[in-house]
Amino acid sequence: MAHLIFEYSGNLAQEGDIPGLLRKANHILIDTGLFPPGGIRSRALRLDEYCVAEGDHDDAFVHATVKIGAGRAPQAVRDTAQALFDMMKQHFDPLFQRRTLALSLELSEFSEAGTLKHNNIHARYAKH
Repeated sequence: MAHLIFEYSGNLAQEGDIPGLLRKANHILIDTGLFPPGGIRSRALRLDEYCVAEGDHDDAFVHATVKIGAGRAPQAVRDTAQALFDMMKQHFDPLFQRRTLALSLELSEFSEAGTLKHNNIHARYAKH
């Protein structure tokens, strides 16, 4: 399981290609081989009420939160976080070059003992 939540400032809605960002993120998570494709979820939350710094500029931001189940090798977890962040930097580079923009990512692992799941998407991948 890997869940990825992008929070982004509403002033990026027109230029940020958020659907493209979600697809790129899922491909990175799938390509690691660490997460079953049926358990990968990416979503984006547009935030229209926010304040960056003193609030007197048209600053923009994107913050990614990645949630994964515990048990993977620490280096694999670091590599996954780095690959996602590198993709974010590349995706937003054209905007970064012409406007103020803050990018951040945090990855957290949680115990499987604290989660409940009911999912029939995995069955579709088992048929391949």
